[in-house]
Amino acid sequence: MSDQFIRTRLLIGDEPLERLKNARVAVFGVGGVGGYVVESLARSGIGTLHLFDDDTVSESNLNRQIAALHSTIGQPKAEVLAQRVRDINPDCQVSAFRIFYLPSNAGQVDLTQYDYVVDCIDTVTAKLELVARCSALQIKIISAMGTGNKFDPAAFQITDISKTQGCPLARTMRKELRKRGINHLKVVYSTEAPTPPLHPAELETPETTDTRPGSLARRDTPGSMPFVPAAAGLLLASAVVRELGGF
Repeated sequence: MSDQFIRTRLLIGDEPLERLKNARVAVFGVGGVGGYVVESLARSGIGTLHLFDDDTVSESNLNRQIAALHSTIGQPKAEVLAQRVRDINPDCQVSAFRIFYLPSNAGQVDLTQYDYVVDCIDTVTAKLELVARCSALQIKIISAMGTGNKFDPAAFQITDISKTQGCPLARTMRKELRKRGINHLKVVYSTEAPTPPLHPAELETPETTDTRPGSLARRDTPGSMPFVPAAAGLLLASAVVRELGGF
């Protein structure tokens, strides 16, 4: 009998793999970082994946996002990745939800159904709302911090947000979460100092994180390399898989 997870089984055994098969994970934001989270979770045998993102693939995504191909430009990222997951593991129950998660529509998502939530959202307002709701419901969550304007994939680490240093997004999140009585959050962040983009004026469509709490608009467009958001996504997925699998 064929077993696409035979290599995984050799490393972790039957029981952890069964736990992964029975796990339900939601990924919010499936762009540069989140796309690689989805890819790794699917290949690790997670049984149910729900993908939340309202964005479509654009040409500027081609340099770093796993959903981005010339053939997928204009298509919804969540739908593209859901189809990819089905091709990777037909047994995975994957669903795509075209929603831009905000405080105004957060109530539409039943977070209690998930064993783990992965936050790869790029706006502070939405990130804070998701973290606060998961904290109140005691649902496991891990959050991606800033990946733009960085070169070193080896500078990322998994830690508590209280231990982060030098990341502007982590600094803002830490401050705002404390105001909400939340002092701890598992994150993936980079110790590398951001490098300012060389020619920001040449980019017509801003695509970046706005680190101002309460603001939904995006501010400056960051530079990016393919291996940096990918590294962050792989670390996020590894934390989820190891915790859910119990190894």
